Order: sequence, then C-alpha cells, then structure tokens
Amino acid sequence: METPDVGIPPRLARGMSMAEQYEYLRTKLTRRRTLVTAGAVAAGGLLTGCGDGTPGPRSSTSATGSPVPSPTGRSSVVPFGRHLAFGADPRTGMRISWQVPAAVREPYVRFGTRPDDLGGKVKAELRALHTPGVEGVRNALDQYYVHAEVTGLLPGTTYHYGVGHDGFDPADAPHRATITSFRTAPAGAGRFVFTAFGDQGVGRSAAAIDRLLLKAAPAFHLHAGDICYADGTGKGERTDGYDPTAWDAFLKQSEPVARSVPWMVTTGNHDMEAWYSPDGYGGQLARFSLPDTGFDPRTAPGAYTFTYGNVGVVALDANDVSYEIPANLGYSGGRQTAWLKRTLAGLRASAAVDFIVVFFHHCAYSTSAHASDGGVREQWPPLFDRYQVDLVVNGHNHVYERTDALKGGRVGRTVPVGGSTDPTRDGTVYVTAGGGGRDLYGFPADAPESYEGHVRDRDSVNTFHWTRSRENAAETVEWSRVRYRGFSYLSVEATGGPSARLTVSALAEDGRRIDRFEVRRGA
Repeated sequence: METPDVGIPPRLARGMSMAEQYEYLRTKLTRRRTLVTAGAVAAGGLLTGCGDGTPGPRSSTSATGSPVPSPTGRSSVVPFGRHLAFGADPRTGMRISWQVPAAVREPYVRFGTRPDDLGGKVKAELRALHTPGVEGVRNALDQYYVHAEVTGLLPGTTYHYGVGHDGFDPADAPHRATITSFRTAPAGAGRFVFTAFGDQGVGRSAAAIDRLLLKAAPAFHLHAGDICYADGTGKGERTDGYDPTAWDAFLKQSEPVARSVPWMVTTGNHDMEAWYSPDGYGGQLARFSLPDTGFDPRTAPGAYTFTYGNVGVVALDANDVSYEIPANLGYSGGRQTAWLKRTLAGLRASAAVDFIVVFFHHCAYSTSAHASDGGVREQWPPLFDRYQVDLVVNGHNHVYERTDALKGGRVGRTVPVGGSTDPTRDGTVYVTAGGGGRDLYGFPADAPESYEGHVRDRDSVNTFHWTRSRENAAETVEWSRVRYRGFSYLSVEATGGPSARLTVSALAEDGRRIDRFEVRRGA
C-alpha cells in the first residue's frame, strides 16, 4: 500500500513555527502507521468517503449514497478527539462528537448518571469527509467524524458517557478508561464561569492554554475562530496551503478539555477551507455539531445562539461581512445580519436573560496587526448599541486588547483595569482575545503594552481600519484601554439574582491576571 510523504510541503513550512513543524511531522508519522494498519484490515485498500468533499448525510453513507465501507477488525479502531457542544437546550441535552481513524458500523453513545451504569444509548451519525490530493503537495485523504445528540436529560446534572461502535464497547472492561462526563446547564440563573479565546492552532502554547482551561473547569468555552490552521494561508482560496491531518492533531490536543466542556466554535478566515462546499464550510459541518439556531445551520455553521443561565450567547460568522478578507463577503445576502437583529431583540426581551455576549472572529475594534474591519463595523455595532450588548469577544489579532465602553464608535465611559461599566448607559466593551496559541502579534509603536500591574495609559493610538476597497484607512482612536502581547484567555464569571453582573478577567499563559472589569446593568 502506498503511504503518504511525511515531509512538510514548502508552502506550509513557511507559515509554521518550529513547534508546529515538529507537531506536523509527528502527526504525519503517526498517521502513516494508522493508514498501514487500516489498509491491512481493509484488504489493502484506502477507505473512501464522499467524493465531492462535503459531509455525508445523516446515516452511515458517503455523499454519493453508497455505504461507507467498514474494516473487519473494528475493535482495533479506537475513537479519539471527543468534543461536546450544546444543542437546542443546554439544560436538557448535549451533542457529542468524535473522530475515528477508519469507517465504523453502528456508532453510538452510552450514558448514565453513574460511570458504572451507562444504561442510556443513542445512535450516532458517521460523516465522511474527503480531501482531494494535490500533486507534489498532499495526498488525498478520507476522514471520519461521528456525532450524536443526547436529549431528555435533567438540568444541573452530571452525566457519564462513552462512545463506541460495532466491535468497540466503552462499557467493556478494556475500554472503561475512555468513559468521561459532562454537566447540563442549571434550570435557572446562578453563578458560573465560561472562557473564551481565538486563534489557537496546534503547539506547545495552545496545549498549555488548554491545560489552564481544564483547571478552570468552565461551564462552556467560546472559540472565536481560526481553530486549527489546517489552512495556513487564510484567504479562503484553493491556492491556500492546506493540510487536513492538522485537524487530527488539533482534536487530540483539545480532547482533554473538550470531552467534558462544551466547545462552542465559530468560523475565522483560516476556517474557510475552499476544498469543501458550501462556501468552504463543508469541513466544519463534518467535524462539528452546533446548535440548529443559526440563520442557515445546514450551510453556515458559525452563526447560532444559545442561553446558559442568565446569559444569552450569539455566535456570528464575520467572514460574511469582512472587507479585509473578502472570499465570503456577502455570501448570506444579508440574511445573517437580519437574523442577528431578530435574535438580539428576542434575547433582550427575555426576562430570563440579563446579559448578552456576542463572539466572532474579525475585530470590530483593535489596533494590532489586522487592526479593525470596516465591514464588521458597518454591519453589527449599530445593532449592539441598539440592543445593549454587554460584551463582544473577537480573535483574529493574536494579542489581548480591550476597549473602553463604546457607543456609536465613541468612548461612552473609560473603563480602566478594575473598573466597571453599565451597558444601558455607557455602551459595549469589545475584547480581542486572540492569544489562544498561534504565533503572537504586536501593537503600534505609539501603543506600548498596558495591563494589570503594568499600566501605561495613552490618550490616543494611531491605527487603521479596512475599507470596502481593501485599503487601510488611517485613524487615531481613544478607546484602546488594555494591551497585552502574550498568550492568554478570557474568563467570565456570571452571577444572577438582584446583583446580576459579569466579572471579566484575562489570564496569561502563566496564570497571572492581566485585566479585570465588571459589567452591571442599571447600576
């Protein structure tokens, strides 16, 4: 059987750090051994999935409708890369996803309230993803992702679960170590913590941030796009450098956290993988199972909403409005922004929702390398002002940067480290949390780092924003309040009741706090 070349294609190597090159080579070597094993049990042939690069329909078939072939030695096919996501109601359900190195028969999830009693069982869906080869760059590859939804659960309850298939039962003694757990959302408002970052990739710092999340034990995590960097170029074009095996390494890296913490992702520019239809999102649709609440969840996986406790969360796909990277500019025909308006209006009208948090990739307000996207600014901040959004989280710029409270693009209230703000009066705070693990950026020469314990306030910063013509329009801004050039993540503590508030903190890779502020409505 032919095995793939384990060298790094030059077009990929140019955009990778030494740590990422090491991880790439290690993953390729591991995959070569896996392919040899899979080929042996499949009578010497590569397994085939869907031929057009789109995820398979909701059954164990490829996109062509033919059965996905299964190896005969199914007990040797071990699931990996487990990751959770909320479905329609975080209080009563959970979506469980994973990857298998070869096609399997009858995948399923066992679950129960005790690890020794997994009496519940639900069928799962196998999605086959085919990546065509490019001569001299990469071999063709078939990957297999599995998804199941568990519903009818009790709120605020810990459930144990294991994933399996014909020939691999997590309840059997040899596989019981694979059983893990999750907790459903509480029935009402209380205290909980969620985390966020963007721009992660695979590498030492990315894994270190994941370990910090594991210790923090958040109720859920928001990933603001540029998830894996399998597409190392990020223009959303077929000429981009692309390595689909990077997803295998990424899902293994994030599994220690994502198997127990719902991993709520949205799409960045590096997540537009042009080899998969529709709009480069076929890979995302194969790998993730996100809430069916977006403007078109069948084709646009990056836009959806869910409510946890007293916080309504909205994910958006900023590729739809980006002037900087226009591969998908306007692909929704305005439907996403119309859906956003309806969604924000509904959340703000809900008596159960105190706070609205919105996250997406491209920055509305930042001074770092990519600066601010004028397309984002034109479309969405006016709606955030109208519906008094409490917090916006972005990625794209590989730094931590926070604004003051903004209304109409101007400072409504200065929010220093340790300060507080009232969105009903002051406006919305925007956070760039792009220090999730990828190589770091910097700030303009006149904008030194300024963070907790190292405050260097500036009255103004010279920066720019992207215009529709993809030009840089210079601007001088007064809203850049906190700047940190290092790996970091955002931690948000939500409290319900009469003193409802969001306590927002940013933590560095070494655990130091670099920022803190509080959001209270009507204070």
